[in-house]
Amino acid sequence: MAMEYGKIPGIDKPVSRLIQGMVMVSTDRLDESFALLDAVLAAGVNTFDGAHGYGGGKVERAFGQWVHARGIREKVVLLDKGAHMNADRRRVTPFDIESDLHDSLARLKFDYIDLYVLHRDDPSQPVGPIVEVLNKYVARGTIRAFGGSNWTTDRVAEANEYADKHGLVGFAVSSPQFSLAEQVREPWAEAVTITGAAGKAQRDWYERTQLAVLPWSSLGWGIFFGDFRREDLADAEKVKNTPILHCYGTKENFDRLDRVRELAARRGASVAQVALAWVLRQPMNLFPLIGCRSREEIADCAAAVDLKLSAGELAWLNLQADRP
Repeated sequence: MAMEYGKIPGIDKPVSRLIQGMVMVSTDRLDESFALLDAVLAAGVNTFDGAHGYGGGKVERAFGQWVHARGIREKVVLLDKGAHMNADRRRVTPFDIESDLHDSLARLKFDYIDLYVLHRDDPSQPVGPIVEVLNKYVARGTIRAFGGSNWTTDRVAEANEYADKHGLVGFAVSSPQFSLAEQVREPWAEAVTITGAAGKAQRDWYERTQLAVLPWSSLGWGIFFGDFRREDLADAEKVKNTPILHCYGTKENFDRLDRVRELAARRGASVAQVALAWVLRQPMNLFPLIGCRSREEIADCAAAVDLKLSAGELAWLNLQADRP
C-alpha cells in the first residue's frame, strides 16, 4: 500500500490524496489524539484538516502540540479554516478573516498555515476585499495558499477572475460536499454539494479547470460504513433526527450501498474502500476529507488509494449501468 500525493499551487510540499479531519482531536484527550495523529501520519496521510471553530480552539492547540512534540512542521500540511458564522452574524469579512487567522496561529504556535480555507461563504459580500486580504497574508508568508469551503463554483470563479484582473493569487482549492451517496437535504443552511444531477455543472467546471477539490463527507457522512439499514427509512422519526439518514437516506443511496457491498465482497475490499475509491477515480483533481477515529479505520481508508475501479464498475456503483 502506498499513499498517493498531489500538488496544490503555493504549497511546496506533497499533499496526500486523503486528508484527515480532526474534529475528534482535543487537548482534553492528548494521549489519544497523539496516538491517532501518529497512526494517520504512519499511513502516509500528511495533510490534516482543522478549523478555528472546532472544539473552541482545542483542536488547533492539540494539533500544534503534537507537531511541536514530534518536530515535524515541515513534514505535514495543515488545512485550517476560519470565518465561520456565529449565532449573531455572518463573518466572511476581512476583519473576521484576519481575526480568526491570528487566533489560529496563536493556538497552533505556528508562524504560517499551509492552506487557509474560508469555512463558509457570504454571497452578499463582494469577492474583491476577501481576495485582497488573503493575498496580504500570502505576501507575508503567513499562509501559503487559500480557498473556500461551501463556496459555489460561480463564486470561486468570480474570486479568481478578480485575482487574475488585479495580478493577485486566486483560490487554490474548493471544498464542497461530494461522495457516491447523493446528498438530498442540507445538513445545515447553504451546505454546498456537487452530487447528483443538480451538481453536474459544478463537477464539469472542476473537471475542466482541475482546481483542487477537497470534498467533505466523502463517505456520505458515514453511510458507507454500513451502520444503517434500508429498513431504517420506514422510521420517519429516525430519519428526521439522524443526520446521515436525513441527508443521505434514500432508496437510491441504499441501492448504491448494496452495490458497494457486492463489489467489496467480490474484490476482497471493505465497503469504505470501494466507496472512497469511487470518489478518487472521478475526473476531478480530488483530495477527499476523511474522519478516521482509529488506527484500523485509517489503515482501511488508506488502502482505497490502491483500489482501481473500471469505468464499468464506476458507472454501476452510481446506478448508471445494469452490470459492472
